[in-house]
Amino acid sequence: MQRISSNATLFLKIFIPTIWMVFFGLLTIALWLVDVPYFGPVPALWLKLGLSLFLLLGISFFYLTFLQLKRVELDELYVYASNYFKTYRYPYHNVEKITERDLGLFHIVRIYLKTPGNFGKKLTFLLDETMFKEFLEKHPETAVSIAELQLLGK
Repeated sequence: MQRISSNATLFLKIFIPTIWMVFFGLLTIALWLVDVPYFGPVPALWLKLGLSLFLLLGISFFYLTFLQLKRVELDELYVYASNYFKTYRYPYHNVEKITERDLGLFHIVRIYLKTPGNFGKKLTFLLDETMFKEFLEKHPETAVSIAELQLLGK
């Protein structure tokens, strides 16, 4: 098995959301526990509601983006996907297509499955191009299969 997802996945999926949610969650709780009418020129109720909305929007943002990332590994027969707690394997014949999106610093790759797996119908991860090219060089027969799934050459 060879990992093809970026090392940044762990940082973006676990550390950033956890630190952000703990900091702003505690700040919001503390603000709701304080009983003062104003914070400077701002009424306390408006600040409490605004910070609560900011917290909920932030949690929603992390859920829809960073928390969807998976750690992905490949071998000759299977694609392995992990959320750092559980790992599942999917055979190549269950992969419908693979898409890649270049965002400058990151390449976001989505693997679409023909039948939904334990993580749903698509697996999203950040591609480590060096590790992916190394895997393709070691396993040229698998490279042909992946090329047919439209990842190669993008």
